[in-house]
Amino acid sequence: MICRFLLNSFPRSNQRSSSRLNRWILLWSLVIAVVCLTSFVPTDAQAAPSPDTVKQLIQINDPSSVIDIEIQGSVVHLNGSVTEQASKERILQTIAALPDVTQVVDNIHLQPIEPLSLAPLQQDAEQFWDKALLYLPRLALGLSIFLLLFWLSHPLARLLISPLAWVTKSELIRLVMQRSISVLIILLGLYIFLRLAGLTQFAVAIISSTGVIGLILGFAFKDIAENFISSLLLSVQRPFKLGDVISVEGNLGVVKQVTARATTLVDYDGNHIQIPNSTIYKNVIKNLTANPRMRGHFVIGIGYDASIRKAQDIAMEIMSDHHGVLADPEPQVLIKNLGPSTINLQVYFWVNAETHSVPKVASILMRLLVRAYEANQISLPDDARERIFPQGIQLVTNGHQQGETPLNTLQSTEHNSKKAQESLEDAHNETSDDISSDTDDIRQQAAQSRDPESGANII
Repeated sequence: MICRFLLNSFPRSNQRSSSRLNRWILLWSLVIAVVCLTSFVPTDAQAAPSPDTVKQLIQINDPSSVIDIEIQGSVVHLNGSVTEQASKERILQTIAALPDVTQVVDNIHLQPIEPLSLAPLQQDAEQFWDKALLYLPRLALGLSIFLLLFWLSHPLARLLISPLAWVTKSELIRLVMQRSISVLIILLGLYIFLRLAGLTQFAVAIISSTGVIGLILGFAFKDIAENFISSLLLSVQRPFKLGDVISVEGNLGVVKQVTARATTLVDYDGNHIQIPNSTIYKNVIKNLTANPRMRGHFVIGIGYDASIRKAQDIAMEIMSDHHGVLADPEPQVLIKNLGPSTINLQVYFWVNAETHSVPKVASILMRLLVRAYEANQISLPDDARERIFPQGIQLVTNGHQQGETPLNTLQSTEHNSKKAQESLEDAHNETSDDISSDTDDIRQQAAQSRDPESGANII
């Protein structure tokens, strides 16, 4: 406006001189405007320090001090008492170092503690009581939340692991998952309680220390952790189930129980055998009931003068007629080897182990086979023996009259008839022999026996 007024006041003829004057007027106008704006800002204006910051610094340097704070702009007035000169100097230096403080007015005096004075204890008790009253509602709320989560930990864990029933049927896995989730819920309640109580650092220390404690316990109880992990792997892979007959490291028995530490077997003598799960998982497991068909075998030797084909046919006929021997897979009679005085036949047969006992069936087959070979004059010689007579031996022949029968011939005939009669009796009584499986008996004994982990504490 000023420039336009000055331009209009000059004639048009003097346009060049007025343009130069216009520039000088505009420059001076900007200078005057800047001076006017800066004149409104006071040169001594400073930001005031925060009272809370000053109080916290005083408490850090001397918690037992009693100091009142008065702040006027950038000037801090300190009025009160401290117990030590060093504390007073630290407080003054700390407050003076604040960026918003230009001056500290020292009105602090020393008040030493009496030797037998209870003033510090009384002051600490008063501060503790004030803080307790301040945090009492939060403590009550935190304790209520902790107790509520502690009470709901088991129901919530069961609810959260309910979808696992669609994934696995292992009771051990569900139990481990339920307990793990319960512990996490309880730790969450404890963390909330400590946060509401104002113990944030302690709560963080507890949460962070759980991993360190777990690492230490893992090294200390390595074997226990190994057995526990092996139990989980066995539950997932399921190489056997309760009631199966298994063999591990020469231990044969019925599986009675599987815990987080060991697997309990009941052998055929009725003994309880506890094998660590890590041992079972790392070794060969022979499951004898996974396939109910089990093959039995035995060796029988016949003389070299006997017909091998006839001996094989007799054995096959006896096994085919026995109700305990399966037709599929079919039995076999093979020549195993040629001994010093016998031709050894290897007899193979298959049995349903769930209903029949392999040793019992093998025993009956050997008895019937021996009687059948004797009835068909198939010799069963023992091992060859060599006897040496240094002085020689005199042979004496007994003369018999015509029409007389030698005594040994009568005895041999009587012996053969007796063996034939025994063979017929064995064939007649074969159906009444007990060939039932012993596995059901062992399972029944295992069910009726005491749990190895129950009973009074031994310590």
